[in-house]
Amino acid sequence: MSPRRKKVKPIPDDCHSITPYLLVPNVARLIKFLEKAFDGVDRIRITRPNGTVLHAQVRIGDSLVMIGEPRAPWKPRRAMLYLYVSDVDSIYWRAIKAGAKSAVKPTNMFYGDRHACVTDVAGNNWWIATRIENVSGDEIQKRATAFFKQMVKPAA
Repeated sequence: MSPRRKKVKPIPDDCHSITPYLLVPNVARLIKFLEKAFDGVDRIRITRPNGTVLHAQVRIGDSLVMIGEPRAPWKPRRAMLYLYVSDVDSIYWRAIKAGAKSAVKPTNMFYGDRHACVTDVAGNNWWIATRIENVSGDEIQKRATAFFKQMVKPAA
């Protein structure tokens, strides 16, 4: 007779349906950056016998980011992530102070977000954003058309 197993949820309580997984060298360095820049919380680290990180989890806001160090056949993969925060400007500068490089300074966008972009210590791009205006899909399309139209300069 087999022991009864407690039923488990198919999606853990602390995860969303989609969870980013970063595969980067020097996971410990990236975790330190995430702690300083985004108030990340190092939840778990599982190491291989050689000391490299097989799997780590960092909570940022209400989301989990999984991280591991590459090994054959898996190669490092950079990612682009979009992080909503309450104050994009302060978090942008905090990320720079934590070692990120600026890719895009904070600016208001036609779709209702104020955003900025930084590149972290592992080469990932973090789009940091604060919603400043609720805009309908139709209005976003109108604004996008106008935005891109003004970017195209007619030949003289």
